[in-house]
Amino acid sequence: MDDRTRRTARLPALLLVTLLSGLAAVSAQAAPARLAVVGDSDSHAYHDRMHFSGDDGKRGGDFHATTWQWTEALHRLRGQALDLGAWDRHGLPGTLGRAAEWAGLPVRPAKEDFEYNFAMSGARCESLMGGERQVPGLIDLMDQAPGRWRGGYVVVRIGVNSFGQAEHLQRLAADRDDAEVSAGIQGCVAAVREAVAAIHRSHPATRIVLVGIFDNSNVAGQLETAWTPRQLANIAAALDRYDDALRAMAQADRRIAFFDDRAWFAAHWGTRTASGQPAYRDVRIGKALRVRNAQGDAPTNAVLADGHAGAAWNLLWAQALVALLDREFDAGIAPVSESELAALIGRRASPAED
Repeated sequence: MDDRTRRTARLPALLLVTLLSGLAAVSAQAAPARLAVVGDSDSHAYHDRMHFSGDDGKRGGDFHATTWQWTEALHRLRGQALDLGAWDRHGLPGTLGRAAEWAGLPVRPAKEDFEYNFAMSGARCESLMGGERQVPGLIDLMDQAPGRWRGGYVVVRIGVNSFGQAEHLQRLAADRDDAEVSAGIQGCVAAVREAVAAIHRSHPATRIVLVGIFDNSNVAGQLETAWTPRQLANIAAALDRYDDALRAMAQADRRIAFFDDRAWFAAHWGTRTASGQPAYRDVRIGKALRVRNAQGDAPTNAVLADGHAGAAWNLLWAQALVALLDREFDAGIAPVSESELAALIGRRASPAED
C-alpha cells in the first residue's frame, strides 16, 4: 500500500475522531453550570413539605402552588443553564443529625429542597461556618465532583436574622453605632469572609455572588412605622457597613460579584421620600399583573402574609441574578423576559416537575 492509499484509509478514522471530539465539546458546553446557595429563609424553598406543610404552614396560602421562592423560579426559568441539583429530601434527620454534629462532622439539617441549596430558615451568619455549618457541608459536596464546580457559582445571601430584623432597625434608628447590632454586622462580615476563603481554598475557580442586606424599613408590614429622615439615615449608614465590606471583597477579586439588594428593590418598587413617607410604585409583569408593595398571599402583593418575598418579588429577583451572572461573569445565559415571568406566575406545577 503506497503512502496515498494509507492516508486515504486513515481518513475515515480521523473524521470519526474529529466528530466524537466535536460531540464531546458540544456536550460539555450544554451541561448546565452548577449553582449552590447558602443562607436563610430568603433562599429556603417554599415547597419544602418537611418544613412548610398543612394549610396554615404552606407559604402563599391559597396561592401556594404558584408561589415560587427564587431558586424554584430560577430552576423553571433557566434550569437548562443553571443546575441547582436534584429536588429531594436531603440532610440528616433527628438523632442522626445530632450524632453527626456531636462527632464534629458537617451537618446538613433535613429538608426537601434542591440538592445544592443549603439555605435554612432561621439561619444566622454564624450558620455559615458554625452551627449548621452550611459552607463546610457544601464544600464536602463540591469535593465529590470538583470538575463540575470549576465553572459553577455559589450565592451567599444571609444577615437579616443577625442584624436586619425590625428590632435591629429600631436600635439602629436610635443609634447607628448601637454596640450590639454593630457587633452582629461585624460578625457577619467576618463569617462571609471566612466562608468565601474556605470555598476558594478548595475550589478556586468557583464564582461567588455576595448578596447585600435588604432594608426591612421598606417592606410591607413596616410601612406604617413613622421613621424620621434622621432615623432612616442612621439605618442606611449602619447597613452600608455590611454592604460596603461585601462590595470591597467583590472589587478585589474577579471571582466575586456583589448583588445590591437595596438598590434592586428601589429600582422596582421605589423607596420613601426625603421626609420618610412611603412613596412606592406598582410593578407591572405582563399585561395583567400589577404588583403593589403590600402584604398578602395573592401575587398582586410583593410580600406574603407571613412576611417573606412573594411570587413576583422572587421571579424578578431570579431574573436579576441571571443578568448579574451574565454581566459579571460572562455566563452566556439568555436573559429572562417579562413574558416568561408572567407565564410562570400563572403556572401550576409540583416542585419536582420539569
